[in-house]
Amino acid sequence: MTTQQPPRYDELKRLHKPVINVNVQHKHKLTRLELLAIWITDHVGTMGFFMIIFVWTVGWLGWNALAPKGMKFDPAPAFVLWLFVSNMIQLFLLPLLMIGQNLQSRHSEARAEADFQVNTQSEREIEAILMKLERQEEMQLEILKELKGRG
Repeated sequence: MTTQQPPRYDELKRLHKPVINVNVQHKHKLTRLELLAIWITDHVGTMGFFMIIFVWTVGWLGWNALAPKGMKFDPAPAFVLWLFVSNMIQLFLLPLLMIGQNLQSRHSEARAEADFQVNTQSEREIEAILMKLERQEEMQLEILKELKGRG
């Protein structure tokens, strides 16, 4: 009733790959433009950014609708400058958001791969521990049988 010998700790250590911090590794690989894209992606998707755009839009439209005639810089019904500015915001932000999301997706995949490696190593170590426990239990049962046979 002998089972396979569990791997020794030094054997497990030999198989063990060093754990790397993929967050640090990913950040060091990024260029300045990629860091800027991530920064924009992180900040554009906030309520603060939404409030800035909302207040700016209400202010722009309110001023051009309610200000004295000589002080309006884009009077109704034109609002051409506002349309141009809002379109430029969309044209610049959309590609930057997509770039940032792609970079964050690559980072997420790297983290998932690192998690998989750590989980695989942990599984090997747990199996070794379980095998050792089973082996110890078998040895204890053999010792008990031997002691009962003497007594």
